[in-house]
Amino acid sequence: MSARERLERLVLLMDLLMDTPRALSANQIRSRIRGYPEVDASFKRQFERDKDELREMGVPLTVEEVPGADPPVLGYRILKSDYELRDPGLDDDELEALNLAAAVVGFTGGLGRRAMFKLGGGASSVQQRAELADDPNLVTAFAGVVGRQRLTFRYRDLDRLVDPHRLQFARGRWYLHGHDHQRDERRWYRMGRIQGPVTLAGDPGAFPPPGPGGNDLELDPWALSGDAEPVKARVWFDPVAAVGVRDGLSDELVVSDDHEGLVVELTVHNRDGFRSWVLAYLDRAEVLEPDELRAEMVDWLTRIAGEEA
Repeated sequence: MSARERLERLVLLMDLLMDTPRALSANQIRSRIRGYPEVDASFKRQFERDKDELREMGVPLTVEEVPGADPPVLGYRILKSDYELRDPGLDDDELEALNLAAAVVGFTGGLGRRAMFKLGGGASSVQQRAELADDPNLVTAFAGVVGRQRLTFRYRDLDRLVDPHRLQFARGRWYLHGHDHQRDERRWYRMGRIQGPVTLAGDPGAFPPPGPGGNDLELDPWALSGDAEPVKARVWFDPVAAVGVRDGLSDELVVSDDHEGLVVELTVHNRDGFRSWVLAYLDRAEVLEPDELRAEMVDWLTRIAGEEA
């Protein structure tokens, strides 16, 4: 068994024992963790070694009876109250770097999530994780984010100079968020659509950490880089839909919010994403302007209706 396989099994074991609300027997653990031997004697030896290794790492295993087992059986779990660290005094920049590392590297089994949970980085609230792809561009982009070093790359046939602020894994893909110097605005870039290599440019620390506006990791579908030029759009939502929409948007996007419904104004970079977002609310949403987006929506719905007829 390779060192990587052993590490993955230990991480999975720790993750399972921290998530379980009650003690699990050795057989229950064996059925839920891949990588253990099928032969009983071999499994027992391996499981004992794993328990010893976790204890040597400072992970406190709680041993108690498995509820409802007859005859009584001893089980195992890890109490978060026993395992959480005291505040190590990390500042915001240090926690940010650790959060980025956990998000990008993303050990199989949740090691990064657990580590950031212990260190106060809030990673437990993040819903998606991904293993680091075998992609040198992703590694370079990560180095730029952590070192606050500008990146150059080609995207949609244009050469870009970007201050990288965030990397995010969403909908099965990696995205880079940063300040585009050519357009003088913050934009999202899908890593898989970058043409050619990503290159570090200039010195580390070339730009300050992103301000409050750059701390929002939500990936709005209309804000992703698209093929067409950005356009301002106004959308109306009826009072029922408005409740959920309002909670997910910042105040500056709201034009009006009253008993007649909610009107928001967005800068649409990705028309496919915008259309999907609006259509999710069915007849409770309407594109008010511009006329070109209204026409595109009608044309698209007409084509879909024709294909299904």
